[in-house]
Amino acid sequence: MSRAQKISLLIALYFAQGLPFGFFTIALPAMLRQSGQSLKTISLVSVLLTLPWLLKFLWAPFVDHRGTRRGWLLTLQLSALAVALAITQLHFDGNYVLLFAAAFTFNLIAATQDIATDGLAVRMLDARELGLANGIQVGAYRVGMMFGGGLVIKVFELSGWSLAFGCMAALLATTIIPVLMMREPTRSADEAHVTAVQLSFGWLRRLLTRGILLLAALIFCYRFGDQLLTTLLVPFLTDRGLGLSGIALLKGGMGNAMSIVGAFLGGWLAFTTSRRRALLISGVGQVGSFALYVVAALGVGGIGLLWVATIAEGVLGTMATVALFALMMDASDPEHAGTDYTLLACMVIVVGMIANYCGAAIADAFGYAPAFTTGAVLALAGCLALVWVVDRYEISSRVTLAWRTANTRRAATPSPTSAAEY
Repeated sequence: MSRAQKISLLIALYFAQGLPFGFFTIALPAMLRQSGQSLKTISLVSVLLTLPWLLKFLWAPFVDHRGTRRGWLLTLQLSALAVALAITQLHFDGNYVLLFAAAFTFNLIAATQDIATDGLAVRMLDARELGLANGIQVGAYRVGMMFGGGLVIKVFELSGWSLAFGCMAALLATTIIPVLMMREPTRSADEAHVTAVQLSFGWLRRLLTRGILLLAALIFCYRFGDQLLTTLLVPFLTDRGLGLSGIALLKGGMGNAMSIVGAFLGGWLAFTTSRRRALLISGVGQVGSFALYVVAALGVGGIGLLWVATIAEGVLGTMATVALFALMMDASDPEHAGTDYTLLACMVIVVGMIANYCGAAIADAFGYAPAFTTGAVLALAGCLALVWVVDRYEISSRVTLAWRTANTRRAATPSPTSAAEY
């Protein structure tokens, strides 16, 4: 595949993941809050919806070593399209159980698609392209969230479920085209002889591989404060009096638009400098954006400060995410890329679940300002801890190569698996 084909394929696949996620992560919390549900209840619903993302490591080895990635991706993309079309025929008025089931189904499909997509990205991209790939990954996902959390929500507010999910189905249909054009060889004969029992515990063998557990712990530290704060933002805006339309404009529109800018800048930073510098610059910058939310929670600045905070957090928070995801791809063995990256990505989900509930508990007990302050302090500590540890301990040879060396100087280093295979 040419570089242009690789990029268009990844854009389509990550966009398809972000589209329904953007709708449900903004619409569902806002609708639950407006119906009088507590922050803890909203947090619990969010935790349940993330279960497919948390548990996807269990079936990641099957996606890695059974069938073709094209077959997996095509099946999953068509499934997402079918679910969106089915929802156009349903009515959710006051039926939150049915709404939850729809969101859960989309998450299950997207989580499995993510395994195949991430594994494909690690295997088909060379060392020079990995940093840019994570900018594409986060940027396209955010574009999907912007459409799902902005455009589709607006259509839903004006016209209801049928037209909203009809629009979503049309957008999902366009993402199938690059998958149809994708070509890849079938699995090798050796992989075909791997038994189902071996694959069932393949994730455990990869988890115990040198460096994976340590990096997973560092990811927890790096993301905990960030997740504690950001999962409270939609309820915070709701309690500040913003309606669904206002939240869709601020978070679904402006927030995701700034995240696209952040994905571009983060991809450029990961491409031109070392992983260490990219993580440190973006991580500390993200903490600075969190300080704006602390001030806003104290009642200062009004709606103007909320716009500034949303812009700053959208750019800097996304840059930090791109840098971390690039490090995770560096640590993934191309032969087991879907499983390795999924294990590390599942830690991101674990962090979100725990931090989500902790943030809600702190905000319910003490208010938003103490919760935001706690998140900012922990985010700074986690960023510095990750840099300090990786400076002193070797995670893997691939991570060591990326940690202090700019991509432009290691571009000639090929990935262990040739991109020509795809």
